[in-house]
Amino acid sequence: MKVKYIYQQFISHISIIIVAFLILSLVFTQYVETLVYKNKTEELISYGENILRDLDRGSERPDQVINQYARVLFGRDIQFSVFDENIQLLNPIRWRGPAIELTEKELSQLTKGTPIVKNYDLERYNRAVTLVVLPYLDRGDFVGGILLTSPISGTREMITEINKYLFYTMLIALAVSFLLSWVLARIHVNRIKKLQEATSVVSAGDYTVKVPSSDFDEIGELANDFNSMVSKLNESKSEIENLENRRRQFMSDVSHELRTPLTTISGIIEGLRNNMIPEAEKDRGINLVSQETKRLIRLVNENLDYDKIRSNQVQLFKEDIELVEVLEIIQDQLGFQAEEQHNRIEIEAEESVMVHADYDRLVQILINITKNSIQFTEYGTIWLRGRMDGPHTVIEVEDTGMGIEPAEIEKIWHRFYKADISRTSNPFGEFGLGLSIVKQLVQMHDGKIKAESEHGKGTKFVIELPFR
Repeated sequence: MKVKYIYQQFISHISIIIVAFLILSLVFTQYVETLVYKNKTEELISYGENILRDLDRGSERPDQVINQYARVLFGRDIQFSVFDENIQLLNPIRWRGPAIELTEKELSQLTKGTPIVKNYDLERYNRAVTLVVLPYLDRGDFVGGILLTSPISGTREMITEINKYLFYTMLIALAVSFLLSWVLARIHVNRIKKLQEATSVVSAGDYTVKVPSSDFDEIGELANDFNSMVSKLNESKSEIENLENRRRQFMSDVSHELRTPLTTISGIIEGLRNNMIPEAEKDRGINLVSQETKRLIRLVNENLDYDKIRSNQVQLFKEDIELVEVLEIIQDQLGFQAEEQHNRIEIEAEESVMVHADYDRLVQILINITKNSIQFTEYGTIWLRGRMDGPHTVIEVEDTGMGIEPAEIEKIWHRFYKADISRTSNPFGEFGLGLSIVKQLVQMHDGKIKAESEHGKGTKFVIELPFR
């Protein structure tokens, strides 16, 4: 059976309040009843002690003392009887008190000097009474006593009246608590309902929904966590969409890039096999096949290298390296490519500059960045700089090329991204993998890399690596 949460909340609140009221009512009723009977017995004991004290003085005759107290106590609906050691009444003839009816146990208790107190006695007389019997001892010997009774009807009426007002108070309190419990239950359920509705919207694919949040209670904290989750899902969705778009572009670029060299290779091989290529052109065709094959291998290796880095399958062997030597190697290896673009590579670094890194990966980082600079620069200069900055080594690669739009700078580190989609003939980084690999390798060295560029004025890459 399905029970709505609001009813569960309401029932739980009301149940707790009702149980609490019942317990408090029972305890309070018992306390009031005990207090009333205690006051009544204390009153009877006080009168009894006064009567015995006046009888003991002997200043007046016993019958006079008894008659005097009888007139006073009669108006308070209290009766008493004075008796001797044989339990015989000593009351005057013209006034008779209640009969002395004691059990053997009570009589034994009385002769030992212990008073008898009964809050309510229902069997001894023809009506329910409060009974007190006080012993009178003469030098430790039991010589008599006094019995006092008072009907409990008045006491009962008082307790009933108190219980009636207590009942009215309980009804009022229950009505107020009923209203408050309903309001609180509605508030909590409405907040949970909003979370439920928002969850349904999210499950339908809308990650822009928000719910009211606060730090007041756990539901508010849950709302905060929900909003944070939705924001992250929205970011993830955007990232997934961007990644999917880049993947589609990548597949389109791959198809186009691979089709050209494969078509070239296939055509040259068919021409060689069918002797359709003149003898003088065969060497040129074989060289072209070799270049296109190397190009394909490079593209595949670059993808594999990126996946290895992302899955932490690359192990670094760091050592202290003279940075100038590395920069000179980059200059030598890429000098020919730079000349083809009518560029020159210049080094600006002191021989004392050291870098703590994996040699092969450092060369890979700088080659990728320098190739990128060569690719976007014509009739310009590429500077390779190095310096020490406290506990860090700073490496800069700056060019005077076409630069990058400010909105594109952060995107250049994404996999598959190309700043210039129209370029399809460059020999390196066709699919935007080069700079993505660079960033991963720098981060593996616990370093930082950033790009600074202004469109039409060149680009500068700054690498900061910790020196030990």
